[in-house]
Amino acid sequence: MDFIVELLNNQVFVSAALGWLVAQVLKTLIHLILTKRFVIERMVGSGGMPSCHSATVCGLATSAGIKYGGGSFEFAIAVMLAIIVMYDAMGVRRETGKQGQVLNEMMEIFINMGKQISPEAKLKELVGHTPLQVLMGAILGIIIALIVNVIW
Repeated sequence: MDFIVELLNNQVFVSAALGWLVAQVLKTLIHLILTKRFVIERMVGSGGMPSCHSATVCGLATSAGIKYGGGSFEFAIAVMLAIIVMYDAMGVRRETGKQGQVLNEMMEIFINMGKQISPEAKLKELVGHTPLQVLMGAILGIIIALIVNVIW
């Protein structure tokens, strides 16, 4: 029980976790507003606006910077992690989503030609982020970390 209490009093952890949670809720609400459909998968799925990955790592880095200082190894690790995660979200994972979209379109053509393809074969298309989605996630994470560290 002490572990859970300590974890919930850890500003760095809470900043990162709240960054993720708030971004996931916002992503789900934005998707609902834009599509007029509630998709529960948006609460845990990747891709979309804002980037929960960016919100998480920027909340982590900002909080580590505030708590331990800009010269600390904790801040250095958190910033490097944030850079890698955000670069990956805009690069490799975004390209994976584009490839999934193209392959799904190709499978649709094959299905229309009478070929048998299982519905489970459809690839995820929403796995990466645009630069704007990453930026909005980063700003969200920074704001949440500032709030957590000022209120605490």
